[in-house]
Amino acid sequence: MAVTKVVMPKLSEAMESGKIIKWLKQEGDRIQGGDILAEVETDKADVEMEAFGAGVLRKVLVPAGEKALVGMLIAVIAEPGDDISALLAGAPAPAAPAPAPGPAGAPPAPAPAAGPPAARPATVGVPAVVLPQGGRVKASPLAKKIAAQSGVDLRLLQGSGPGGRIVRRDVEAAGTRGGAVPAVAAPAVAGPEFEDRPLSAIRAAIARRMPLAKAPVPHFYVTSEVAMDRAWELREELNALEGQPKISLNDLVVRACALALMAHPGVNASFQGETIRVWHRAHIGIAVALEDGLITPVLRDCQAKSLARIAVEGRDLAERARARKLRAPELSGATFSISNLGMFDVTEFSAIINPPEGAILAVGAVRRVPVVDEAGLGVGRRLALTLSCDHRVMDGAMGARFLQDVKRLLEEPLRLLV
Repeated sequence: MAVTKVVMPKLSEAMESGKIIKWLKQEGDRIQGGDILAEVETDKADVEMEAFGAGVLRKVLVPAGEKALVGMLIAVIAEPGDDISALLAGAPAPAAPAPAPGPAGAPPAPAPAAGPPAARPATVGVPAVVLPQGGRVKASPLAKKIAAQSGVDLRLLQGSGPGGRIVRRDVEAAGTRGGAVPAVAAPAVAGPEFEDRPLSAIRAAIARRMPLAKAPVPHFYVTSEVAMDRAWELREELNALEGQPKISLNDLVVRACALALMAHPGVNASFQGETIRVWHRAHIGIAVALEDGLITPVLRDCQAKSLARIAVEGRDLAERARARKLRAPELSGATFSISNLGMFDVTEFSAIINPPEGAILAVGAVRRVPVVDEAGLGVGRRLALTLSCDHRVMDGAMGARFLQDVKRLLEEPLRLLV
């Protein structure tokens, strides 16, 4: 039987390496195709890794807790009589964690010994404050006024007026020299002044990808305000029905975007260098905020899903994203994304496009604001939508027409139920 090489899979577009959280199969276990071998931590989620061959797990090359580059051999599946020595001889060892930067060949500097604040060396360059030996400070009224306004301590000045009196020119000269020294030193604050926190896997991936997303991609932005009164009422009516899934405002936006993308395929597109790839299905990335960063799992084929199904699958996707339990197909492949910060009372913002997608929609909070219409002055619910577009893929008119259709669908929300 053929020997199966188990390599670190590429589980997302931005993934460069993965960490083995734990092996679910041990050396000597019989493996069937489709068995879950291990849990892998990527830059986005913890993903179960499947076996693509049958046999015995002969060798685990990367133990739990270690990282491996994408494509690196991490285990071997083969029958007991198969010779795998040549395969093991050529297998690279997992990379050791890099040491902290420092001078070449120099050992790490020892940590400074703890001690009371009084034992620490004084800060260089701070002059001692010398107070007068008694009596009042001799200064003209104008000098006192200027000193109070500029923060100059008159007790530190040598007057040039009659009898050593401090006059205007003494205060002005002290201000020019930076002589505004406080009379009383500020008390020392206990504890470190700052700390350096290591990047999480998600934050490190964001740090790598965002310069590649923002700098090379020529962004432009289109913003529209949507009257959400009817959508708000429809949502409340639907959520009052027993046995029906709860509908969020974001579900309404996802459904509206899915329908609008089918009518405007040029927005559901990506730049490919010499071509523009137009997608005929709406795979929508839904941004989910985590404690250590942002992840955008993909809700596939939204154009074919009802509002209720989008609500159920979207909620499940977000919950598993927060638990870092997404499956590999849910980590990549979006054709369009939505980022909603309305729950944080953000009125309006612009989102950064996630290449190779051609656009992303930023959704703010629904606000109750004064509204003037045919009936006069009243109060209405309004929502700001901002579409970020890749100018290589589309122009302003194309983005505006798409956003116009999204607005129309949300303002006539019964069309979302079709």
